[in-house]
Amino acid sequence: ETGKVRTVGVSHSSAAQMRQAHAALAKRGLPLASNQVEYSLLKRSADVNGVMEACRELGVTLIAYTPLAAGMLSGKYSAGEAAKGLRRFLPNFSRNGRKAAAPVVELLKRIGERHGKTPAQVALRWLIENPVVLPIPGAKNASQAEQNAGALTFSLTADEVAELDRATVAWKK
Repeated sequence: ETGKVRTVGVSHSSAAQMRQAHAALAKRGLPLASNQVEYSLLKRSADVNGVMEACRELGVTLIAYTPLAAGMLSGKYSAGEAAKGLRRFLPNFSRNGRKAAAPVVELLKRIGERHGKTPAQVALRWLIENPVVLPIPGAKNASQAEQNAGALTFSLTADEVAELDRATVAWKK
């Protein structure tokens, strides 16, 4: 039968809201499939606010939007160079934000060199390594789409995942 709803997703939902939606949908025989939230190496609040835990518990996929922190994790923005356009208003692109993110970007570059990958590919791969997370990176051209797809062609070691986790603890807030 076509036109029938099979799954439901939510966005920007807290852990409590997810549990409430999951229970209400279950009464109707529908699974809660996903919760779309901002999540990246520089936006790790889902790790501490219960959302990631609720996703694991309920079998819900965390759809990570802005997985490259609006491009900050791409490696193309330096700590000493001011951002242009709308990015200049985003916290990660302030002088202090760029300075704070610089060690993370350098780590992404070092790990990327080991694998022949870009910092953005490593940042996306860190998300992919988590079985609960599905990143949805943006691409404004074919080259960026190809770069994003390159994150699917390698794996990080457990030590590399742990190193990135440790390097981004400050963004767990």
